[in-house]
Amino acid sequence: MTPPRILVAPSILAADFSNLAEEVHRAEASGADWLHLDIMDGHFVDNISFGPAVVGTVRKHTKLPLDVHLMIEHADHYVPRFREAGANSITVHVEPEAKHDVPQTLSAIRAAGCGAGLSLNPATPFEAVEPYLGNVDLLLVMTVHPGFGGQAFRPEMMEKVKRAKVWRDAHRSMLHIEVDGGINAATAKLSIDNGANILVAGTSIFRADDYRQAIEELRGQ
Repeated sequence: MTPPRILVAPSILAADFSNLAEEVHRAEASGADWLHLDIMDGHFVDNISFGPAVVGTVRKHTKLPLDVHLMIEHADHYVPRFREAGANSITVHVEPEAKHDVPQTLSAIRAAGCGAGLSLNPATPFEAVEPYLGNVDLLLVMTVHPGFGGQAFRPEMMEKVKRAKVWRDAHRSMLHIEVDGGINAATAKLSIDNGANILVAGTSIFRADDYRQAIEELRGQ
């Protein structure tokens, strides 16, 4: 099989919200493939970010796919709202603390016409997502504890990325393997070498002077 293309998804959480439209335009013009939007409710993770209204605002300013990561409780209840706001892919969490029926939620995401993603936190073993891999388009391996940007990358999470790649290769699957947390040029290379093909990066792009250069460096160009 042809190796999956490396995609870079700037994380809007790290953008300048006082100039959000320009940040979105600049990321798109600089070669971003997707835009990543982290939704946090203050319950599943100890932080609050934004909701469907901000996703809808971003949608108005770009044609890029919107990769929405629901770090919230009862994600099933909110899937229709985020689809209506313009999400192209919706990722939910496998942990019991997310308080939803994982298979039913994945089915609802697909029924809404979105790509279905599943994520696991650093403390969650790979075995928790393994039963669902045949029913998702994307596996998001968190390489930091979710909730806050700017944390240090956890290299031990590469074991999960490796196992996902083994599964993808064995099943001749088109599964996307995404990493999020502490992604910069060095950790991007490590992630790609272990099998990841989608790189979520916040501060390493939105705090850079040259977004295009930052994105190209993540791809190893």
